[in-house]
Amino acid sequence: MASWNPAYEVSISDSEDEEDNLKATYTGREALVFVVDANLYTKESSRLTDALHIIRSAFISGLLFNDKDVMGLVFANTNKSPQPYESNCLEDIEMPDNCAVFLPVRQLTKGVVDHYLRFLETMPESFVQTYGVAKDGSEANFSYLLRLCLDLVGKCYYAVDNSTIVYLTDKEQPHPTNSDSYAQAFQKAADLKDKEVDFKLIPMLDEFDYNSFYKEFLSLIKDEDMESFVPVVPEKLRELLADRKLKQSFVRRSLGHFKLSLGPDLALSAQYFNYFQKDKKPRKILVQRSDNAVVKRKRLNTVRKIDPETNELGDPRAVNITNAWYEIRLGDHSLRLTYEQVNRVRNLHVPGMMLLGFQSKSELTKIVYCKPCNFMYPDDRHILGSKRLFRALWERCRARDKVAICLFMSRRKSMPRYVALVPVSREDATEGSYYSLLANDGFKIVYLPYTSYVRHVDFKDWNSLENHASDEGVAICEKLIRKLRLKYNPSLLSDPEIDHLQSKLLALAFDQKFETLGSQYFPDPQSQDAVIAGLLSEFEEIFGEDAEPAKKRAASNSSLASTKSKATKLAAEDLNKKDYVIQMIKNRALDSCTKQQLMQILEEHFNKTMPKSSKKQDLLERIYDLND
Repeated sequence: MASWNPAYEVSISDSEDEEDNLKATYTGREALVFVVDANLYTKESSRLTDALHIIRSAFISGLLFNDKDVMGLVFANTNKSPQPYESNCLEDIEMPDNCAVFLPVRQLTKGVVDHYLRFLETMPESFVQTYGVAKDGSEANFSYLLRLCLDLVGKCYYAVDNSTIVYLTDKEQPHPTNSDSYAQAFQKAADLKDKEVDFKLIPMLDEFDYNSFYKEFLSLIKDEDMESFVPVVPEKLRELLADRKLKQSFVRRSLGHFKLSLGPDLALSAQYFNYFQKDKKPRKILVQRSDNAVVKRKRLNTVRKIDPETNELGDPRAVNITNAWYEIRLGDHSLRLTYEQVNRVRNLHVPGMMLLGFQSKSELTKIVYCKPCNFMYPDDRHILGSKRLFRALWERCRARDKVAICLFMSRRKSMPRYVALVPVSREDATEGSYYSLLANDGFKIVYLPYTSYVRHVDFKDWNSLENHASDEGVAICEKLIRKLRLKYNPSLLSDPEIDHLQSKLLALAFDQKFETLGSQYFPDPQSQDAVIAGLLSEFEEIFGEDAEPAKKRAASNSSLASTKSKATKLAAEDLNKKDYVIQMIKNRALDSCTKQQLMQILEEHFNKTMPKSSKKQDLLERIYDLND
């Protein structure tokens, strides 16, 4: 996503020729270069192993969710520089000292991830023998290291939309303050800003000082004021990098571009995306049982013509879907609509968003169970000045505590929806949460429900004396719910079906056992019992102890089986014999009859009609009463 910060103005030129230069090509690929500091290796701590396992999770995540992204791995501050995964990948690349390329920037495949997993099996002993750790005073030049990452991205054979360098270290500054390498690092930060390359610092320490070097370095890359720099908790950064569900790049999740019409001859350009992507399952296919060959299916549309004289169907003929039609019967007449005419009706509205008015934010329900919300942000690539106009609308809505009501049609042939644009800011996010790392300034698109979406439940049968509870019972239940309540954290919730499928796919691909993530969110039953242990005595005093359900009778053995003969079933012809039926009624031997047979007996021999909803036992009692 093109960065939009309302704290800064956007320069707008009067020339309309610059609009073509703002339209950047979007390929959808993202380059991610992991750089691991070899100084993480110590005999006393496991920081290097932890960093490599974080990258392992990122590799598996990329392979499962989006294998089109390209990733690479570089070791910094090493003593040796062995050959990488592809020996010819370093051609025409100047290799700096005390650096080693483990994996060039390539598209993730099964072979690439398998090579990394085999490397992890020999850690950490093989790392010292193969790469080693540079001695004090001979560290790698930080600016040369960043240049190596840029060269690897340029040689990845793919056109990427955005590039990110992820640096995992525990050193608060790469070089002494008064050294030449220290000044060169800040110069390289300006180059990263010009090339729009993002830099992510992942400290492997919980207490990390940014003030010595990285505060100024990161501020230069993001082109922000140092006073506005707010460091993120290192633990949250590590969790976010290893998380399979969360995605940091907004461009990767952009659902499309649309135009927001504010009035006559006044519009702005914007884009929107989902806060979280949905987990997509693999497409189902059919295979031959003999050789596992994929069965290809093809849909064929055929029509038949009815002969008006004989009223018979003619021979079928194949038609293209564009030549098909819809026919509606209106009495004796028929209305035929072609496929093109139906598409014209569907495309009456141009895709986009139209402003209808404003409403107080307090009148909008906080929770609308209609559709997941989207996020909307401005885009200057299509209409110059959209960021400035978007900022004015966003600030006025926040100042007056208003929401904008709009009509939104996301794409062609889609249903127009009424939405509310709720202004949100990164300042509103709870500090330390996952949402604070993904929050930004813009509008949250809330889809408003229609009247038909709201159910009307009739509580007449439910509100009875049997379902009434005392005030003490309601109070103790509210206390139990408050004790068992948990704060919602989507990062710790996993879909068990998707989780099980991914574990099976990984085990099949890499011939290793991958444990399912499971739900790390819910506590075990023992801890839940301990939380509510103090309220159970009061709960049992009000509601009493639960009665144990009656145990089912055990099946009798064949030797002890009942010798009682089974009742004979009535034949269809016997039901018409009244004397026979009367004798069966006197013997109370109609239990073997079905419900339909009992209703037939009542209609034929007693001239009684019973409703179809009657139970079999009620029919039997009715027959016996009539005979008595």
